[in-house]
Order: sequence, then structure tokens, then C-alpha cells
Amino acid sequence: MDAGTIGVFIPIIALSIPIVAIWTRHQRKMAELQVHTTADATAEKAAQYASKVQALEDRVRVLERIVTEKGYDVATQIEALRDQRRVNDTSGAHHNRDKEAV
Repeated sequence: MDAGTIGVFIPIIALSIPIVAIWTRHQRKMAELQVHTTADATAEKAAQYASKVQALEDRVRVLERIVTEKGYDVATQIEALRDQRRVNDTSGAHHNRDKEAV
């Protein structure tokens, strides 16, 4: 290599260093943003999971209370719920027929 070639490479290298530094800083910022986004999403999912677990625990407590209550006739209550469901299903069917007639 002669002096002219080296003279050309020196400014190219001198200009490349800040460009690489800017690109590296940008990549670091992008990685930090991705980490924050992932952490927020994970925290949100954990909160949703916790609320679902709490709802299930509440339901289990209610079921435990129902089963452990003295004098509670489970079969009668189940039949009452089935009868109530039948009434709701039937009224919904009548409601839908009324809409179709209009």
C-alpha cells in the first residue's frame, strides 16, 4: 500500500467510528425497549392469571360452603337450577320466535 491509499482509508475509518457508535447506541435502545415491552406484557398476563385463580378460589369456597352446610339438600338445589335453566331456555326460544315474526 502506498501513502495515497492509506490517506484515503484514514478518513473512511475516521467517519466509520461515529457511525458504528450511533448504530450500537440505537441497537441498545431497541433492546431496552423490547425488554420493557416484554416485562409489561408478562406483568399483565400475570395479573390476568392471578385474577382467574382468585375467581376459581372463590368458586371453590362457595362449593365447599354448599357441601359442608348441614341440612342442605344438594339434589333439590341441583334440580331447582335445572328447572330454572329450562325456564330460561324456553323464554329465550319464545323471545327469538317473537323477533322472527316481526
